[in-house]
Amino acid sequence: MTEYGFFLSCEEFTPQELIRQAEQARDAGFTRLAISDHFHPWNEAQGNSAFVWSVIGALSQAVDLPVTTLVTCPTVRLHPAVTAQAAATSSVLLDGRFTLGVGTGEALNEHVLGDRWPSFEERAEMLEEAVEVMRELFTGSRVNHRGPYYTVDNARLYTAPRGRLPILVSGFGPKAAATAARIGDGFVTMTPDADLVAVFRDAGGTGKVVGGLKVCWGADRDKAIDEAHRRWPTELLPGELAQVLPTPAHFEQASTLVTREMVADAITCGDDVDAHVEAVRAYPRAGFDEVYVGQIGPDQDAFFEAYRTQVLPALRAADGAPAGRPLETPEARMTAEGAPAPDERAKDAADGPEFARTDPGR
Repeated sequence: MTEYGFFLSCEEFTPQELIRQAEQARDAGFTRLAISDHFHPWNEAQGNSAFVWSVIGALSQAVDLPVTTLVTCPTVRLHPAVTAQAAATSSVLLDGRFTLGVGTGEALNEHVLGDRWPSFEERAEMLEEAVEVMRELFTGSRVNHRGPYYTVDNARLYTAPRGRLPILVSGFGPKAAATAARIGDGFVTMTPDADLVAVFRDAGGTGKVVGGLKVCWGADRDKAIDEAHRRWPTELLPGELAQVLPTPAHFEQASTLVTREMVADAITCGDDVDAHVEAVRAYPRAGFDEVYVGQIGPDQDAFFEAYRTQVLPALRAADGAPAGRPLETPEARMTAEGAPAPDERAKDAADGPEFARTDPGR
């Protein structure tokens, strides 16, 4: 049965807003949370970049929903040993309800320490080694590692995960799907592509396939389109631009290529319940196990009310599950989750970080 989660965008909202959204998501009937990891936002209109690991700590004390990073890059800005410690602590705080989603990242976030930006092939190798290092550390044993990219000297995580900490690997091409099957506990890809799901399964992948999308719920569709175009034109940048541009200013320059009409065609905007249901349903139809929806812009209250009363019940009815009624009070809770395909030239040249993008292999 497909699970429907809410996507928390660290680039668009303050830490306090993210915590409030998590509480609203729980009350609306979403069953999971995903969260992005950014040092910079994509553009000035988004205007935020909270440190994801601090936010996850706060989430662990505010809600009891599982949390997944979609995704973090454990290779350049943060050493895999440091990422492993952060992930292990998150898992302990969340009583095992934490999943580590990883990808090869973008220069936007990873250039900040002055390191050169590696080729995709090199970044893919770095990610494989990083996953190996993190898995060793998650066991709680003492680790010494000398690899082509990373050194770990006599290190041990004293606060280790209780049990296996799942690692999802992101991407949107066949090679990435096969890699996820080989080294990951699941596969993250943003477009509802049944062929990629089949590649992952055929390569031996037995874990979850996870995806997601951005929407802009609003009573006035034109205003919703304007909001999506202002905040998220980067969703539709072609090719490998998202991997190589280093600053929000560069993304704003490149985003002049993205028209309002392109956004209107690619992102579900407005208050047509059927349109929202169909956009989300594309993922379970393609074989996805988890789908995360993120609401663009400030009108979060209307989004959560619409999804609580209309969209989520319709999705669950379509899945054949009881629509149910979300438990709305703390007392009750105590008793008792269509984007265009990426440019073909980039499919195996990039891998997917955030739900914030319709070109998510980035």
